[in-house]
Order: sequence, then structure tokens, then C-alpha cells
Amino acid sequence: MRPHIVLFGDSITQQSFRSGGWGASVADTYSRKVDVVLRGYGGYNTRWALFLLNHLFPLVSEAPSPAAVTIFFGANDAALLEGTGKRQHVPLEEYKENLRKMVQHIRNCSPKTLVVLITPPPIDLDGRRVYARSIYGDKASKVADRTNEVTGTYADQCVSIAKELGLPSIDLWSKMQETHGWQTRFLSDGLHLTPEGNAVVFGELVKILDEAGFSDLPYDFPQHSEIDEENPASSFAQVCAV
Repeated sequence: MRPHIVLFGDSITQQSFRSGGWGASVADTYSRKVDVVLRGYGGYNTRWALFLLNHLFPLVSEAPSPAAVTIFFGANDAALLEGTGKRQHVPLEEYKENLRKMVQHIRNCSPKTLVVLITPPPIDLDGRRVYARSIYGDKASKVADRTNEVTGTYADQCVSIAKELGLPSIDLWSKMQETHGWQTRFLSDGLHLTPEGNAVVFGELVKILDEAGFSDLPYDFPQHSEIDEENPASSFAQVCAV
């Protein structure tokens, strides 16, 4: 059985298997070596995601534990209490503790699983307003649902807990803002990712996975060029005997 990489997160993860998505790119990069399992839940925050842990990562299971898990939450936790996303808001300290609980649960399942924390992306307030007007017209709320400054504090806590627990992390909030015009280059609606935004996540994640040895994993079965055309059974003898 191939190793598994589980992508666990909110809508930015849920959408990652769309055309140009970062999850689809990871699956393509490690095709025939690793199975990439999508577990993205649009609109979820870390508080709600905790209820999924025992279902997605059971402590007692005959199935092998995932080789790696990405945890990509925070965009909804950082929703403002006075905005339209207030029901999704999670206080900053609770967000940090929820990430800690997720990591501890996965480590209890398998201490060898590589866990990667990913911060929420930056927020473009103008992009959010344009998006809201495109959906609700004149009825669109004039109160911001998120701000870049507040989201940045959640990103900081995500990076902080990763350092505390000795985990690799991707500071997407900072990384994207290093590029001029990030607001429209990387974000489609002030929050979710364009193909170029997806490429940033993919590029940063593959660096971590390759450093962990994923690029060196063997193919599950022989390449077609390696199959003995006269005696094909001999080419599968070893893998079929395992």
C-alpha cells in the first residue's frame, strides 16, 4: 500500500484539487509513490475541526497511519466578531490551543507522521468588498468580515506553535506579501487562492516533503520500461510476494 498524505483544512484545502490547485499538484508530483487524501471542510474553524479528529485519524485502526498531514486552518478563526463571519470566529489563544490538540492527536496516532502547519493567507480588504458586492449587490455588508492585520496575528500563532512543537510550517501570510501585487496575483476574492496563489503553497510544501525524503520513495510497481516482455511475471515477483 502506498503511503498517504492527508490534507486537512478549510475551504482553501477543499478547493485544492481544482484545476491548478496545490493539492492536485502534490498528488501529481508524487503520483505512483504516495496517495494524497483530501480532507478539506469549507467554512470550518479549528473549534469545529476538533470534532473530526477521531473520525479522520482514529487512535485504533488497522489501516496504516498517514506519512504526512498538513493542517491548514485559521482563515475562518480570524473572522471578526463584528462582521458577517462572526459565527466562525475563534479567539486567538483558543486557536493556538486547538492547533496544539490537533498535532497531539496525530502524534498519538503515529509519532512518525510528519505534520506541517500552514498559516492562513493574507487578506485583501478591497478584494473581499468586491466579492461581497458581486454576490449580494447593494445588500452587501459594509463591515469587513476579516482584516489582514488580525489574520496576521493568527498566522504568527500558527508559526509559534509549530516552533514550540518542533514542526515545519509554511508562513503563507508573510510569504505572499513579499510579492508586489499579491492582492490580485495570489487571491481570487481577497481570501481564496488563484492558480498562482496555489502554486505558492505547492512550492513551499514540496520543499518540506522533499527534505523529508518523499521524492526518494520508490514507485509502487515497476515502470513499463523495466518489465521483461519475455517473462513479465519475473518483473512483479518481488512486489507481489510482499
